[in-house]
Amino acid sequence: MYKTLFVVDDETISLEQASLNAISFETYLRDYPKLNEPKIRVINLCNTERYLSQGYYCSLLAEARHHQALPSIKTINALRTFANKGDGLWLKGKELLVETDNTEIATVSHIMCMGEVIDSRYKKLANRVFQQYPAPLLKISFVAAASGVAVNLERCSLPELSQQEQAFCLEVLQKYSQLQWQKSSASKQYRWDMALLVNPEEAVPPSDKLAIARFIKAGEKLGIRVQTVTAADLLHINQFDALFIRETTAIDHHTYRLASEAEANGLVVLDDPDSILRCCNKVFLHDAFNYQKVPSLTTLFINDSSDATLDTLEQQLGYPVVLKMPEGSFSRGVYKAENREVLFQTLQDLLKDSALVLAQEFLRTDYDWRVGVLNGRAIYACRYYMARNHWQIYNHDSKRFFSGGFDTLPTFEVPKAVLNAALKSAAVVGNGLYGIDIKETDGKAYVLEVNDNPSIDCGVEDKYLGEELYMQIMSEFLRRLESRGR
Repeated sequence: MYKTLFVVDDETISLEQASLNAISFETYLRDYPKLNEPKIRVINLCNTERYLSQGYYCSLLAEARHHQALPSIKTINALRTFANKGDGLWLKGKELLVETDNTEIATVSHIMCMGEVIDSRYKKLANRVFQQYPAPLLKISFVAAASGVAVNLERCSLPELSQQEQAFCLEVLQKYSQLQWQKSSASKQYRWDMALLVNPEEAVPPSDKLAIARFIKAGEKLGIRVQTVTAADLLHINQFDALFIRETTAIDHHTYRLASEAEANGLVVLDDPDSILRCCNKVFLHDAFNYQKVPSLTTLFINDSSDATLDTLEQQLGYPVVLKMPEGSFSRGVYKAENREVLFQTLQDLLKDSALVLAQEFLRTDYDWRVGVLNGRAIYACRYYMARNHWQIYNHDSKRFFSGGFDTLPTFEVPKAVLNAALKSAAVVGNGLYGIDIKETDGKAYVLEVNDNPSIDCGVEDKYLGEELYMQIMSEFLRRLESRGR
């Protein structure tokens, strides 16, 4: 666990009165690091606006001393760039708009301390800003628009605030300090701390609750304390040594931002941001498959719905044609066109949201293979059967027959062509944890896609290996943590 230090450069603000472990920058400069000190987290409350100021050096020294710093040097520089550009931060999505009129949003500024604001109506917006710019103290203002919220940020320090604002900030800092000083009730000591990212609201999560429990148990056996978290909990990601994402990933999404932030802070990450970027876009995958000679179905990139394009699709692919959005998971964003009229209309609809659409030949099989690959090694294999009266393994329009059955096999029973195709396609993406979807017919294998966040559910993917599957995945985390050191 971490010991938290609050570093200030103006001692006229008495943090000690709020029961905070506060020191001046001069004390931090002179007295740290200490021999045999515990893990240290530095909350830098110094003024960071000026380059090479005490606030700048506080975070710089903290990182050099292997102390976790908030804000990090990266965040300080990002805020400087933000201020110089003057463009504002744009948060997309109507769900971010608070329940108030646009005039009020445009004229009110707020003090944000550790991601919290006095006005609870702006809590969601403040959390979103804090995830992208994790600084302990910022002045923020919002301007509402039809499709999102524009945000302006200013750095500030405690002495600049009113008494009410100072009291609010001290209350938040005190609460944060108390949370950080809590000790685990478990007597066992762990060398590593892992954040396991989940989304309790997700309809089809990559792992169910029983599987998550098995991951936690496997980690504990290896000396890794595994804590389930949501995106809102990861405001201070650098308190962990590793991040394991068990929420469906996407590029324009907090999963990608958190993976990037974790990697930048030196955490061991699965899924790593490069894998998310490559796997979440099928255009990259199929272009790479062609270049690396990975066996796959004939796939064309389409950017219009002209008669000439429809003629080409009919000639090269025939009917039915499978149309795919570049991003999608669990059979979402995949459509089947049985004739020219449906092909034209589906293309028109999809091209409204994406400059490119994938058109792929249709291959009818009773099941799809899924081979799980970790760091270039196959660790599990399943046959997923098509959902009842449907052409995919998931039928999102059916509640009763949402998915088909499955078989779980040892990897040595997987046909050689399927196994080789899985390993070759995984190597195109990286050395992470992947689930490779493959169709097989007449002894030949065709890779459909590589999933960076494959399903691992209790009683399905683990049916052959049982707890050993979770141990293998957590052992890979341990190997990377030991290689990285701390």
